[in-house]
Amino acid sequence: MGSKNKLKRFRENESFNNVIQPTREEVLNGFNRKGKWSSFFKNNNPIVLELGCGKGEYTIALAKKNPNINYIGVDIKGARFWRGAKTAIEDNLTNVAFLRTQIELIDLCFDENEISEIWITFPDPQIKFTRTIHRLTNIDFLKKYHTIIEKNGFVHLKTDSEYMHGYTLGLLTGLNQEILYAHHHIYNNGESPREATDTQTFYEKQYLEKNKPITYIKFRLNF
Repeated sequence: MGSKNKLKRFRENESFNNVIQPTREEVLNGFNRKGKWSSFFKNNNPIVLELGCGKGEYTIALAKKNPNINYIGVDIKGARFWRGAKTAIEDNLTNVAFLRTQIELIDLCFDENEISEIWITFPDPQIKFTRTIHRLTNIDFLKKYHTIIEKNGFVHLKTDSEYMHGYTLGLLTGLNQEILYAHHHIYNNGESPREATDTQTFYEKQYLEKNKPITYIKFRLNF
């Protein structure tokens, strides 16, 4: 993407009422949206996050299917989720927002028990050992999710990376977390939950055309 397009998208994001872009300092020093997201949406419906939402297509698809649930796509790259934010406005989706921030700060952006579910869709598996701290299902991130998610809330991990799937499954098992469902090839299993297969990203469809397995884990955190 050219720099001119990026700058144009950044400017448009600033005008969108469904995009929130706090500075790192604002988040660290007491984010004014924390604990008040229901006021932002003007209802008390459940709030679901998609972490590393990219272009926001998964967030948008979920919001269209579930109008009584609020969805927030989270990503640090605003030029990417610009498309999702613009689509939400064009389609008059009032149950969608996008938050530009680093996921490592997620527990500073939301209050305890403020979130009902978290989706992590096709994250960078960060395979190198030196990148473990950036892996979105490492123990530090899981503890942050546990802080903001309600007691019986779910976390979903959907990925084409067998490494990411195996790493997360092993970690959850070792930590005695509650694994509700796990499979290494959900589109080759007739018992896969529809919530895992009904919505697909652009890249996911490409993976499926190449017969690449898509893995999925649904779990609860109980540290």
